[in-house]
Amino acid sequence: QLSEDVERVSENPTDEGEGEMEVHEDASSVILPDSELGTTAPSLRFSKTCLKNVFSVVLLFIYLLLMSVAVFLVYQTISDFREKLKHPVMSVSYKEVSLYDAPGIAFYPGKARLLSCKHHYYDHIPPLINPGQPGDIECTTQRINYTDPFTNQTMKYALVVQGPRDVKKKELVFLQFHLNGTDQDFSAIDYLLFSSFQEFINSPEKAEFMKDCESSYSSWKFSGGFRTWVKMSLVKTKEEDGSETVEFKQETSVVNYIDQRTKPRSDQLFFVVFEWKDPFIQTVQDIITANPWNTIALLCGIFLALFKAADFAKLSVKWMIKIRKRHLKRRSQVMNHIS
Repeated sequence: QLSEDVERVSENPTDEGEGEMEVHEDASSVILPDSELGTTAPSLRFSKTCLKNVFSVVLLFIYLLLMSVAVFLVYQTISDFREKLKHPVMSVSYKEVSLYDAPGIAFYPGKARLLSCKHHYYDHIPPLINPGQPGDIECTTQRINYTDPFTNQTMKYALVVQGPRDVKKKELVFLQFHLNGTDQDFSAIDYLLFSSFQEFINSPEKAEFMKDCESSYSSWKFSGGFRTWVKMSLVKTKEEDGSETVEFKQETSVVNYIDQRTKPRSDQLFFVVFEWKDPFIQTVQDIITANPWNTIALLCGIFLALFKAADFAKLSVKWMIKIRKRHLKRRSQVMNHIS
């Protein structure tokens, strides 16, 4: 409104001249006291101008405060974005399948001998007919010798067996081992799981394949005189470079085997069952929660507010300068009139 008044006054100089002529005529015809001329009208005009200037300064400081808050928000947004880039969040997803790629089960029996190996379904294992005697081996097996990847001196013997595939039919693999005698107080057989038995079969260098598996996967044990039930679950991890690693998680339960053979025996029997825990493949990957588009949009909004505030501050300063010039001009006119 004040700027409109200024423009209206600048556009109609004749009105101001006429007003000045009337003031001169009134001043020439009426002699005002010095107290009324010098104090009453200028004091009112000065108080209004002072209030306007104070209000303008306060408003300018408010907008400077808002600009400082906007600058702080810009800094905080950029800092949060960089922090989220450095610390990604782990995301876990599950994919349901009906058939797994048959895993490979590598046994290190030592002096123990495989007696039987069968695939069963629906969690049903029939009673053993001749425990401790050789039976049917219906599993796909492969025997291989390779050097120890950690020492490169010791030769290792591994028996690789194809694991279960059909998770909906609860397919399981039941194996029986026999150890005639051992010098140790405790007897156990080591084994490890790797992701694909077919990759092992198709590999031209099976010894190198097994060395890589032993270097990458963990190994476990199952003891003699018990039936060890192993339920496997598959975990796939996606690395930052796009590669994918596979590992197994397993739950084991051990049941005591009651040896019902007539004569006491000094040999050891090993029983182990491998089955899939559930039809879900767990996929783990790191994701970055910082969305660059949201950050850019927020920064654009903050910078727009900054430019708007700066523009308003510039106009406020210009308006204050204009008001100051008008005040000085009127004051000089009054002083000239008085003189």
